[in-house]
Amino acid sequence: YSTDFEVHRNWLAITHNLPLSQWYYEATSEWTLDYPPFFAWFEYALSHIAKYFDPNMLVIENLNYTSHATIFFQRFSVIFTDSLFIYAVRECCKCVNGKRAAKDILEKPTFILAVLLLWNFGLLIVDHIHFQYNGFLFGLMLLSVARLCQKRYLEGALLFAVLLHFKHIYVYVAPAYGVYLLRSYCFTANNADGSLKWRSFSFLHITLLGLIVCLVSALSLGPFIVLGQLPQVISRLFPFKRGLCHAYWAPNFWALYNAMDKALTIFGLKCNFLDPTKIPNASMTGGLVQEFQHTVLPSVTPLATLICTFISILPSVFCLWFKPQGPRGFLQCLVLCALSSFMFGWHVHEKAILLAILPLSLLSVQRAKDAGIYLILTTTGHFSLFPLLFTPPELPIKILLMLLFTVYSFSSLKSLFRREKPLLNWLETLYLIQLVPLEIFCEIIFPLTPWKRHFPFIPLLLTSVYCALGITYAWLKLYISVLTERVSVRQKAE
Repeated sequence: YSTDFEVHRNWLAITHNLPLSQWYYEATSEWTLDYPPFFAWFEYALSHIAKYFDPNMLVIENLNYTSHATIFFQRFSVIFTDSLFIYAVRECCKCVNGKRAAKDILEKPTFILAVLLLWNFGLLIVDHIHFQYNGFLFGLMLLSVARLCQKRYLEGALLFAVLLHFKHIYVYVAPAYGVYLLRSYCFTANNADGSLKWRSFSFLHITLLGLIVCLVSALSLGPFIVLGQLPQVISRLFPFKRGLCHAYWAPNFWALYNAMDKALTIFGLKCNFLDPTKIPNASMTGGLVQEFQHTVLPSVTPLATLICTFISILPSVFCLWFKPQGPRGFLQCLVLCALSSFMFGWHVHEKAILLAILPLSLLSVQRAKDAGIYLILTTTGHFSLFPLLFTPPELPIKILLMLLFTVYSFSSLKSLFRREKPLLNWLETLYLIQLVPLEIFCEIIFPLTPWKRHFPFIPLLLTSVYCALGITYAWLKLYISVLTERVSVRQKAE
């Protein structure tokens, strides 16, 4: 079973048995509570249902307890909470322009979008095979997006504020929400050229937004502030000692950086440029969650990743402020913020790629260029999740599900934009095809070689680095597309 079963079983036990004052101090298990308070209360609510399935799962000392009743409850709770995700998808489909001509319902943008979201391969394996509660969290995000697209700004702001206190990873996209709400809700009118009409600024609107943020934050963090435990909560939410990368490198810029450092180290040792006795002991390919030092390239600190992330999202935020382009501009900025944070963030998990893939689905059914970027990002990003399912029985399952989703994505979007030029060029197609021999080597050939004993991290390294190239390309292509579109709009206005 995935370690996340034990993670959430432990959180059920902590919140059920201990007073609030001990939730963020309990450390019997290595899987300590490290999500914001709203998620802790969510686990608390679930625990009062879990006791009717198997009360032993709520004993803190029962580490790695996995009875059939426990697993059934955990699986069922994920399925049940996905009802919010289904509702959010329905609301998002209402925001898509469905006027594009289609012969039948199967070719309508709204139907295609519904399938791309509800049948998303990455979300399916992460939640329902690997096991996590991402469905209802993404439901909150998509519902907040839908409300902003429907100009129900206060509802959208409230939903996103609540979401942040369920899982703090969504702070990655907070700049897109903040700028869009300030630009579209707090400024009530624009000049003829689209620039801001400063006199239209509404102090009432910004006060209402501030009240929403303050009230939700007070409800979530207030009890811990009163108890004097806010520093402890923050230290659990942001554990910087876990290191730059996860045990399996997320396919981002730092995976390429690590690989380059490793290659330079090997080259340096072969050419006697480096002293073997001075090589750091903590290896970045050890498969452990820990801090480590780079050998040749400068070691990366949390502050360095924060600066890189901040700089990488600035252009998208500026575009949203000066040329907002309505909900479409907001979605573009949201996806770019998610991708930029994924590319340069500290200790990023591979599953965080879904934070960009799901909202990009809304753009993919509206414009051919976005559809092409979506196909590259979703195929590469989903393939990078394969190491999460590593047992032999799971191999045919993940390959079949991936093939079904990928074939549908390509065929449906190609049909939707059949009157326009091909969605992918020959180089992009060749890159995606090479994922097939990579998978064959990692899953079939490599385990039969003697390298497996001495270099077990090789398949993960190859998968991470190869997928990082595709995700980096998709990020850059989307950025160039957005900047080009803004320049074109400005030229037309002039």
